[in-house]
Amino acid sequence: MPCSVGVIGLGRMAQAILLPLLERGDIQPAEVIGVVGHRESVQRAKNQLPSEVQVFAANDPRSSQVWAASLHLLAIKPQQLLSLEQNLTKNNCLGIANKNTLIVSLLAGVNLKRLQEVFPHHACVRAVPNAPVLVGAGLTGIAWANNVTNDQRLQVQKLFSPISEVLELEESQLDAFLALTSSGPAYIALITEALADGAVAAGLPRSLAHYLAHRTVYGTSLLLKGKDMHPGQLKDMVASPGGTTITGLRHLEKAGLRSALIEAVIAASERSRELG
Repeated sequence: MPCSVGVIGLGRMAQAILLPLLERGDIQPAEVIGVVGHRESVQRAKNQLPSEVQVFAANDPRSSQVWAASLHLLAIKPQQLLSLEQNLTKNNCLGIANKNTLIVSLLAGVNLKRLQEVFPHHACVRAVPNAPVLVGAGLTGIAWANNVTNDQRLQVQKLFSPISEVLELEESQLDAFLALTSSGPAYIALITEALADGAVAAGLPRSLAHYLAHRTVYGTSLLLKGKDMHPGQLKDMVASPGGTTITGLRHLEKAGLRSALIEAVIAASERSRELG
């Protein structure tokens, strides 16, 4: 691991990446320095992290120390990049950064060309992790700038591989990857909640309905992966002629569930491009 990690934007995703690595000991808390947007966010971030992690507000002069780190994790909102660029230019913060310092951007839609404009002396990487990194079951898509060295690639692999499967992709594929893997957990959560609500409406206690819905989604995922099964195969296996499952599937098709999910992924992918 790098000797120090500077995190610009200590929001949920940055914390989702850091917390498992800190818990595993892959990164030591004293090696991490983070910057948040406002003073009132400092304590909130500190409450989620080990006490040795340094956290400063962006308007705190000490926040410039983040640029001396050997690896930078950029986790602000895409819309904040222009403001960050202006502040970096105004305060010459990048003057304290080592040449070819590695910057790993989590910004949706912001391409490598744009990142290289903002960070001309950095080796830039785009990374798209998803929420299951919190439990070591994530997916992370990676696209490299041309100036990233083999050692730096290994650094990034070591950052994400303990908490996710890492896939190297063409940059043009990252928006669709994000729409499926990063937005997808929200869609699955919504479906799981709806399944539990349906069970409550059918007569089960809510706590039991939630437990059964979670276990059903979990078990189904394990079955699909473990048997390398196409989803259509599992659907056909469960849906016997004239049975309960095919009756339920008919209602889902009438309601347009399949089309709605397809359109949701496409819309998320388009929105990612817009944010860039």
